[in-house]
Amino acid sequence: MNDPHVALISAFYEALGRADYAAMERCYHPDVSFGDPIFQEVEGRDRVMAMWRLQLGVRDGLASDYRDVKADGFSGSAHWTARYTFHRTGRQVVNEIDALFRFEDDLIVRHHDEFDFRRWSRMALGRPHGLLFGWTPMWRKTIRDRAQQELDNLRT
Repeated sequence: MNDPHVALISAFYEALGRADYAAMERCYHPDVSFGDPIFQEVEGRDRVMAMWRLQLGVRDGLASDYRDVKADGFSGSAHWTARYTFHRTGRQVVNEIDALFRFEDDLIVRHHDEFDFRRWSRMALGRPHGLLFGWTPMWRKTIRDRAQQELDNLRT
C-alpha cells in the first residue's frame, strides 16, 4: 500500500464531498483522463474539472462517502457512493461506484468510475424509460450524447 497515493485518493473524495473544485483539481495531473459509463472519455484537467462542475451543479444536494481505498506506486482503487436528486426527474439516486486510478508525478493521471448503468437508469429516470429502456444501447447513447452536449455547452 502506498500511503501518499491513498492520501491523494482520500483528499480527492473529501474535496468532492465539499464540492471544493480547487482541491479536487490539485489532485489531478494536467493530462488527466476520466471515464465512466456516461462521460465515456474526458481528456485534460480543464475538461475533467468542467465535467465535475457540471455533475455537481446539476445534482441537488450531492452527498458522497468513500471506502476501501487502496493504492501502490502506480495505481489505486476505491469504492464510493453518490446520493443526489437527479435534476431532470426529481428522483433520488444512490449510485454505488467503483473507481480505478493511475498515478503520474504523484497526481491522478487516469480516473475511471464504473457503475451499473441499468440500475442507475432505473433510479434516475424511473418508469417507463429507466426500467424499459435503461439497458438498451440506443438509450445509453441518448444519455451519453445529452451529457456530452451539456459539457460542451458549459465550456462555450
